[in-house]
Amino acid sequence: MRTTLSWRGDMLVAALAFAALAVPAFALGMQSVLDFAVRFAIFGLLAMSLNLLIGTTGLVSFGHAAFFGSGAYAFGLLMQSGGWSVPMAILAAMAFTALLALVIGALCVRLSEIYFAFLTLAFQMLIHSIVISWVSLTGGDQGLMGGVPKPPFLGIDLGDGRHLAMFSAFCLLASVVALRQIVRSPFGAALRMLRDNPERAAFLGMSIFRYRLAAFVIAGTFAGLAGVLMSLYVSGAFPTFLYWTTSGEAIFMIMLGGITVFLGPLVGTAIFLVLNDRITNITEHHGLVMGSILLVLVLGLRKGLLDYIVDAWRERREKRA
Repeated sequence: MRTTLSWRGDMLVAALAFAALAVPAFALGMQSVLDFAVRFAIFGLLAMSLNLLIGTTGLVSFGHAAFFGSGAYAFGLLMQSGGWSVPMAILAAMAFTALLALVIGALCVRLSEIYFAFLTLAFQMLIHSIVISWVSLTGGDQGLMGGVPKPPFLGIDLGDGRHLAMFSAFCLLASVVALRQIVRSPFGAALRMLRDNPERAAFLGMSIFRYRLAAFVIAGTFAGLAGVLMSLYVSGAFPTFLYWTTSGEAIFMIMLGGITVFLGPLVGTAIFLVLNDRITNITEHHGLVMGSILLVLVLGLRKGLLDYIVDAWRERREKRA
């Protein structure tokens, strides 16, 4: 009964959030607003999926962009073949990234801490090298050129910026609801136990390997969906999607917003995108300025913004009590 109420409550909040996004998007129709909405959905979903590993499972992955880029390439290639509808290509791309995450995760999750982090990075760079080398299929360092066909389905035309923004928002909100249910489920509680005390969890008979592998596959699948949205947004796929800097940006978003609070990665994504857009308009040395600001924020707060706010609120409530 409690689980049913939780599902209904999350879906109601997601529906209200979607309506709040849809009305101004269709009313204003400003391209800059629509572009920001799509990018927020893409990178917000990427950060949320990665935080399932970092915040819930306690595994820091430096190679999460491997699934982001693989989803983008898989979807783009399927659509360019001409034999797939958009929904079926999305499902196929997610299935591909899930299988890829299963294979890579089966090797990575046996390790922990820094060894896990660098092994995921090694696999990401391996896939990046394959994409660069396989010119006949992927286009090499030029990326997947020729555009990605977007045939209408169910009255949705993803070639229209407003439709794409709303579709991206829907995918983000649906994924957030699904991830929230996963985190709040007994499976999520088991992941947190493995994060906090793996020795005790193993003593109680829990399979550390299976739980971590399941979390790795789930995170990779949602990252693949984010890659699909990116492929639709740029109408292509490029090797930079698979590069280590993409994983680094996702980690920065999580650190900015907060690791322990569920919606922290979304807050961090919004901060990161706004700062990046503003700084890029001001100076060509945006990388240096952006890195300096991020370091000041992270070192100054010593935690994510949402983590800081929630902890401060709890301390004030305890003092009043």
